[in-house]
Amino acid sequence: MSSPDGVLDVTVVLLEAGYASTAIAPIEVFHSAGLLWNWLHGATPQPRFRVQIASINGAGVASLCSLGLTPELAIADVKHTDIIIIPAAGWDVQDEIARNTTLLPWLRRWHARGATIAGICTGVLFLAECGLLDGRRATTHWAVADIFRERYPKVLWQPEDFVTEDDRLMCSGGVYASIDLSLHLVEKFCGHEIALQCAKALLVSMPRCRQSGYSVLPLARQHADDKIARTEEYLREHFDRTLSIDHLAERIGMGPRNFIRRFKAATGRLPNAYIQTLRVSAAKELLEQGAASIQAVCSQVGYEDIAFFRGLFKRHTGMTPGEYRASFAQLNIRRGALAGGRSAA
Repeated sequence: MSSPDGVLDVTVVLLEAGYASTAIAPIEVFHSAGLLWNWLHGATPQPRFRVQIASINGAGVASLCSLGLTPELAIADVKHTDIIIIPAAGWDVQDEIARNTTLLPWLRRWHARGATIAGICTGVLFLAECGLLDGRRATTHWAVADIFRERYPKVLWQPEDFVTEDDRLMCSGGVYASIDLSLHLVEKFCGHEIALQCAKALLVSMPRCRQSGYSVLPLARQHADDKIARTEEYLREHFDRTLSIDHLAERIGMGPRNFIRRFKAATGRLPNAYIQTLRVSAAKELLEQGAASIQAVCSQVGYEDIAFFRGLFKRHTGMTPGEYRASFAQLNIRRGALAGGRSAA
């Protein structure tokens, strides 16, 4: 799905008694992508997204804090959308479902038509209630994770993650994670540099998808091979270790040759190439954070030979690690930097 002019359409759905910031933050992030950074630097604006604001019936809503929000249209009047954002709802699951019943079939229809749907915090419950998350990875706020796990046992809940993505369905964990998720989508659809520029212009940090480790995004195309999916998760957790084909195959009860064949068929990559991509992705994040030593980055992502690492990194990115750091480190802002009184420049 995409518009003829190349600009992606985003629909943010306002919910009665929801958290206003989880609707407003995505609106501002998507509006800023390709526009605010360019304007600040005297360049021609190139908006990447067109945002429309909807409510269930087209009427205004009041947030949890009684802030009035006015939509442009009802969800039934949406003619085209590439991305749908469902903000954080209230905390009473039954009440929210009863209040927004018509939202469920609407979400199913748009997902079937190819739209990417993102649920923020407790807004994830609507994706789960309409069955879209069955058999798929999802996260939500830690305080309701057990409730959701009991109510929706078919969902593969991963509440330790800030952001999850599975078959055009994205979930984020908390209120601040609405910015993480929005920037994740900007990066997914517009590329890394546009997302970094957007974050810099808004004085926010780039998203971390996990509470621990590196924000390595899913690499593989969607597939139904559960054993290979478990291996992918294992690799994302342990990519910095030396992992042999024999070890990976034995973990899931396969012979090495069958494992390599199944892995390639499911992911489109050979296992070693997959691990290299994970390592380069982790190295990019470290360099964006301004890591002082290329050798230290090399070691942290699992390589001992710095010459090999430099060559691999350049093949993947077109730049040496030093060039990449020089280009992107100044665009990244760590959370807390402004509060600590340090310059954002």
